[in-house]
Amino acid sequence: MSSLEEPLGFDKLPSMNTIERIQRFSSGACRPRADDRGMGHCWIEGRSCSSSNSCEEDYEYTRETFPWKRQTRDPCQGNRRTMSLSSKNMVSGSSCDSRYLPDHQYSSKSNDKEKQGIANKFLKGIPKFVKIVEVGPRDGLQNEKNIVPTDVKVELIHRLVSSGLPVVEATSFVSPKWVPQVDYNWEIDGEKMSEERSQGELGGGGLMPKAALMLADARDVMEAVHGLEGSRLPVLTPNLKGFEAAVAAGAKEVAVFASASESFSKSNINCSIKESLARYRAVTHAAKELSIPVRGYVSCVIGCPEEGSISPSKVAYVAKELHDMGCFEISLGDTIGVGTPGTVVAMLEAVMAVVPVEKLAVHFHDTYGQSLPNILLSLQMGISVVDSSVAGLGGCPYAKGASGNVATEDVVFMLHGLGVRTNVDLVKLLSAGDFICKQLGRPSGSKTAVALSRVTADASKI
Repeated sequence: MSSLEEPLGFDKLPSMNTIERIQRFSSGACRPRADDRGMGHCWIEGRSCSSSNSCEEDYEYTRETFPWKRQTRDPCQGNRRTMSLSSKNMVSGSSCDSRYLPDHQYSSKSNDKEKQGIANKFLKGIPKFVKIVEVGPRDGLQNEKNIVPTDVKVELIHRLVSSGLPVVEATSFVSPKWVPQVDYNWEIDGEKMSEERSQGELGGGGLMPKAALMLADARDVMEAVHGLEGSRLPVLTPNLKGFEAAVAAGAKEVAVFASASESFSKSNINCSIKESLARYRAVTHAAKELSIPVRGYVSCVIGCPEEGSISPSKVAYVAKELHDMGCFEISLGDTIGVGTPGTVVAMLEAVMAVVPVEKLAVHFHDTYGQSLPNILLSLQMGISVVDSSVAGLGGCPYAKGASGNVATEDVVFMLHGLGVRTNVDLVKLLSAGDFICKQLGRPSGSKTAVALSRVTADASKI
């Protein structure tokens, strides 16, 4: 039995001295402005940076991230909170109708002064604003066995953008042979496209990147959402041929994906880590000439389904290579969801030693229910960009047992409860999740969505 088939035990956790070293990261967090969606420029502690986040220069950081000392108080002291029940409730700052929160249900929005007091004690260093990168339309749907119609994908993207999400990953220009969410019966210029012809004309290179037997409707999706405003719509590209196809379809931002596991890299994209990085240097070079931003993904940052635990130094190496070749942001993905706060500490510490924290994002799968704790820890270490998938859609076609991504609804609910801004309307987000779950014929993977739907159902019986 692989050690990754169960969460890592206490014997794998770092010592308290290691955990206490997190304190030094809180002062380096880059705080984005609420209206910041692009890759702004900022100056952080004498270091110039260009990323998707900007800084608020007047914010004071503290190095005392975790006050570990036990504190007690008289239970009779302090303010007691009462909830005002009315026909209109607030969910994380957004007005919510009774379909989601009936009159008797508590709201996640707490008294501002009380919330600030709690934050000052235990949540020092957490960013004021967190950018959420929605990966549902691409990473979420790629693992579906049944074909999702193009118009459904387009409608989902429209709904997600209207909810206020600043980044929505739209689609992927990769080989359909190696992604379940694909249809081989597609055409190019009216002619049926065989795998052999695609190898010759569109570029080969292994399993997933046989480059451009791309997701069958990737071009149609991009044409349909090309004019959407208010959000960035990046697409995943496996190599230079995929990049060229994405640009031809109107993509204005792309992403490349490498692995920290040699075995996973070979089974996923049929090449070594070194070879994959060489491909992506060609992509970033071409993208730079066209002023197209490139985001980098690193998979298997905690564990691999084939190799087991992954050394943080391997993750740091791949992340640094992506950063040095020009990726404006590097997303660190726990592909099979085995990470715990203890193992995430060591991984982030290693990566942050070689890549500026404001250039990093986290991407957790919720296989063992550890995504939210891992995200909270990441925020405490200075991370301010989080990947998530609406309704918890997703998984990984190449990692057996990997469950879906952390649900965007759950992330937003937690962040708003912490007083962290996201610019996301939770009600509209819930509606988008409900839409795609009905289309897929399955319940939502979001605990927030499920809980609120139960509340609605109970209220309807009254």
